[in-house]
Amino acid sequence: MEIQVAILIASFVVLVLINVPVAIAIGVCTLLTIVSLGTVPACTIIAQRLSTGIASFPLLAIPFFILAGILMGEGGMARRLIDFASSLVGQYRGGLSYVSTLTCMMFGAISGSATAAVSSVGGMLIPEMTRKGYDRRFSVAVTTTSATTGLVIPPSNIMIVYAVVTGGNVSVVAMFLAGVLPGITMGLAIMLVCLLVSRNKPGLAEEAATWREIFRTAIGALPSMALIVIVLAGILGGAFSPTEAAAIAVLYAFVLGVLFYQEIKLTDLPRICLQTGITTAVIFLLIGTSQALSWVLAYENIPQAVSTAMLSLSDNPYVILLLINILLLLVGTVMDMTPAVLIFTPIFLPVVTKLGMHPVHFGVMMIVNLCIGLCTPPVGTCLFVGCGVGKTTIAEVTRPMLPFFAAMLFALLLTTYWAPLSMALPQALGVN
Repeated sequence: MEIQVAILIASFVVLVLINVPVAIAIGVCTLLTIVSLGTVPACTIIAQRLSTGIASFPLLAIPFFILAGILMGEGGMARRLIDFASSLVGQYRGGLSYVSTLTCMMFGAISGSATAAVSSVGGMLIPEMTRKGYDRRFSVAVTTTSATTGLVIPPSNIMIVYAVVTGGNVSVVAMFLAGVLPGITMGLAIMLVCLLVSRNKPGLAEEAATWREIFRTAIGALPSMALIVIVLAGILGGAFSPTEAAAIAVLYAFVLGVLFYQEIKLTDLPRICLQTGITTAVIFLLIGTSQALSWVLAYENIPQAVSTAMLSLSDNPYVILLLINILLLLVGTVMDMTPAVLIFTPIFLPVVTKLGMHPVHFGVMMIVNLCIGLCTPPVGTCLFVGCGVGKTTIAEVTRPMLPFFAAMLFALLLTTYWAPLSMALPQALGVN
């Protein structure tokens, strides 16, 4: 077992360090490990796991939600959400930072993409905030961190991935419900930082909107926000499954962007479908190779060994959960969210279940944790996109990011150690 584990870890680290794509690195290190066993047909196992790993009905929701997110992102939704959020909180000191946070929460939840939220919302708000006297680095920091809340607030592709990785022990609906309150908590924590940073800086406020303006902007943003209601209400009401809800989201986004807002041309659809296909292919290759890796982990009893080792360090659940969070925070700095969930869920889930933690609660904790990694170098995709949009550098934005990291860590600790924050909604509605 020791030889196989050494081959698995060493080959994966070497491949990642030489910039081999993560999906390929996972597949190659898995193949080398199976070959080293010498008792099973390596190519057969890889082929079987690649095919069966993505042969899951819930996974069909991922390309649909990706397509819906792109349609909503290019369909003029961000601007209407910005107008609505500005009418609500723009009159307060530091109001545009609240606008950025609220818009990213709404847009990220609807589109299911943190990077799309950074590019779409940040592309409009960061220049506007700079023009109104906000520090550009602060504007990038608030937009980058706020965008990650959309991965916790449903619908979320990463929650679908987690539910599938657990082998059917967790439902997608339960994950969706469990993410609502932690996602809102993250957003409120970020807004609190905005309040503390802006309170001693005069001039960072807009004129108060009239009730007529609030009503007008609300009507403009209502069709976009209705997507979340349609998806969640339809799923909870039993009208359709999460996968069917994703297909309905595509139809709704198409009608909204092409026919209602008329900001997407029919000639844009081939490009949008190609972009969806490329993104889906990357995710599905990750899922397939990770399922092969999971077979190796199970064959070598690695999750059980990790569980025994961690529980031997301490029988205090608070200590074990703190250790897991620290490890995941470190992983998030060097690995994107999807492969991290695929690799580490089978390893840590047996540990937390022995501690009595619900798999849904752990899933939300893991996702909130890895959201922080999207904002940290060297692999933080949201950070790179935010710096690109804001025309600044990572070195310049690092210091303004620190208070927001503290806010996200507070939300993570609250999510980790206060189970009702995640479990209240699923338990209230009887969803496991």
